Amino acid sequence: MHWLATAATLVFVVPVQGAQNDPRLETLFAELANAETPEDAAPIEQTIWKIWLLSGNGAVDANMLRGLQALEVSDNEAALEHFTRVIEALPDFAEGWNKRATVNYLLGRFDASVIDIQKTLTLEPRHFGALSGMALINLSLDREREALKAFEAAMRVHPYLPGAETHIRELREKIRGKGI
Repeated sequence: MHWLATAATLVFVVPVQGAQNDPRLETLFAELANAETPEDAAPIEQTIWKIWLLSGNGAVDANMLRGLQALEVSDNEAALEHFTRVIEALPDFAEGWNKRATVNYLLGRFDASVIDIQKTLTLEPRHFGALSGMALINLSLDREREALKAFEAAMRVHPYLPGAETHIRELREKIRGKGI
């Protein structure tokens, strides 16, 4: 019984790291994979995003916030600048790469977006947002097979990823119809 109390105490003294290395993510991803409904998955997803967004570095987090604010008002060039600063300051911070990938996608810079997504996935292979982004880029480029693979990979991590199931169904029908 004593070891249980000690183990429980250790769990609570683990510092909250934020970003893709936060120790809470293991449990959250297990819960996400086992969610029974989209309603069960939604708060888990929100918690994962909150963790991913925090680097633990005040200056980096301030640039992340400025980038997000620029995105909200469709100031994509300013957002790109802020997310690039995030990456330059913390190159191992997956969400910085993911956010810049999003802006590059919005700007139609698919090659740059793919490079940023690949870096995101190197740092956080479970990043369902990056996987979904890769799928959307492939859809935009009429690469149905690649889009399908990326959506399927995203759904293996997040079984209730909004829109992914519909895309998968449509892509499978389209691919089947082409005989691919």
